Amino acid sequence: MIAKLILSSGKDQSLRRFHPWIFSGAIKKIKDENGREIIPNEGDIIRVFDNKDEFLGIGHYSGGSIAVRILSFDDVAIDEQFWKTKITDAFKRRIICGLADSSGTNVYRLIHAEGDGLPGLIIDYYNGYAVFQAHSIGMYNMRHAITDAIKELYGVELKGIYDKSAETLPKTFNAENGYLFGEGSKVEVTENGHKFNINWVTGQKTGFFIDQRDNRELLTHYSKGKKILNTFCYSGGFSVYAMNNGATLVHSVDSSKKAIELTDENMKLNHKDGCVYESFAVDTFDFLDKTKEDYDVIILDPPAFAKHQNVKHNAVQGYKRLNAETMRKIKSGGILFTFSCSQAVDRHLFNSTIMSAAIQAGRKVRVLHHLCQPADHAPSIFHPEGEYLKGLVLMVE
Repeated sequence: MIAKLILSSGKDQSLRRFHPWIFSGAIKKIKDENGREIIPNEGDIIRVFDNKDEFLGIGHYSGGSIAVRILSFDDVAIDEQFWKTKITDAFKRRIICGLADSSGTNVYRLIHAEGDGLPGLIIDYYNGYAVFQAHSIGMYNMRHAITDAIKELYGVELKGIYDKSAETLPKTFNAENGYLFGEGSKVEVTENGHKFNINWVTGQKTGFFIDQRDNRELLTHYSKGKKILNTFCYSGGFSVYAMNNGATLVHSVDSSKKAIELTDENMKLNHKDGCVYESFAVDTFDFLDKTKEDYDVIILDPPAFAKHQNVKHNAVQGYKRLNAETMRKIKSGGILFTFSCSQAVDRHLFNSTIMSAAIQAGRKVRVLHHLCQPADHAPSIFHPEGEYLKGLVLMVE
């Protein structure tokens, strides 16, 4: 039987607004089928009720501050058909967005956690391979049912499903990465016609930063005949787009030698005559301090400076320093693509930080574009925490 969680009086309003999280402080008690108070196991399915015994939702229990992640606001069975329906519906949304049936793109996010009504679950698709990543033990426990649903969805097109949950679950849980179906570790994908080699076993996240697809495409409008610097480049996504769209010079910078090797590999895969290319395995701040090149376009796409609220202040100072230094360096009339993927830094705070950087640099700055994550990473309007990627395209005079 499924345990019953009862919320304290007045703690049901967020669920009535379809927010999918219940925090531990909102719980009055949890009972088993015999009415005895219990503490559920991590990852158990649990039904949620208000203080007047009205059903509110069903989800996965967790022992952390987020005590329940809601899977459905309807009283449904969390069975094989549930997973098939949820994953098929997410796939249909990708078709509507022009992704799942695109001849020029065969890499996209199939499941984006709360954005697709499946908190704690990420599934990325790479030209015949799906990478499964659980961010909750409840989702990890469902991996075999989810595997069956993915196999049914893609049929013979699917070559493998790789579980990469070890990095996202508590270390004490001892999850191990490995194949849930098929085999393979590397594949060539196309994104808007550009080629990339993806290795989900050794790569960061699930292997590629799919969430910058639309922003990479926007860069193509600012690339022709330009000198471009791509910092924190990882596997060179922005560098490839720039080279393929007429840049005369592309420099890629990342402190990781492994990242630079990936970038070099992808640049060779897309080789174009007429573009001078060079990569540097150095710290971005050090590179900016020493470079004499007058770049027309600079991309700042750093890793999350703040993964938690308690380090937000330090993150803001880091973003301000990075952007101020870049604004001082870029040529007059230059274009700056600047990003934050820190969930703890919201859009208003990010924009204010970039304004502070412009004041500090003493440059006139105009906002050309406000950037965000793409349609396959769409957040639920009821879950604003899901909007993690924000960016600006600036003209610096």
